[in-house]
Amino acid sequence: MNQTKRKVKEQFHLFLSNKGLKGTLQRSLILDAFLDLDRSTHIDELYLILRGKHPNIGHATVYRALRLFASAGIAREINLGDGLTRYGVAGGRRHDYLVCNDCGTVTEFENGSIERYQAEVARSMGFTVQSLKIELRGVCNRCMAQAGRHS
Repeated sequence: MNQTKRKVKEQFHLFLSNKGLKGTLQRSLILDAFLDLDRSTHIDELYLILRGKHPNIGHATVYRALRLFASAGIAREINLGDGLTRYGVAGGRRHDYLVCNDCGTVTEFENGSIERYQAEVARSMGFTVQSLKIELRGVCNRCMAQAGRHS
């Protein structure tokens, strides 16, 4: 187990202990699957991943676990206005999003030069950034091809 994963698990177990909650096998399985994804996910996707390996895990259990991870500060909720709440590892790599207005596909991306520029602008203006989300909306290549559009 890598250092980051171990640290997150320790933080979660401390949170559970402080709240008088139990560290169950199902919570542990869900946390492992969530951390192994290395990207944001929504409840249905994580449930399907877990269901393939652990058929007795219920959808509601995954939902409650993700909400608990957010309460513990180990997950952050991401809302892109499409009705799906996504969850990403808090404090992990920050991602930005390309959102297709036609099919709803969400593609995560990272760009270090954009992040450095944002930090430079904030610093030059005496501003401390506490949260940030870049969401680019448009039409994906697949939808453009299906509609016969050209970019």
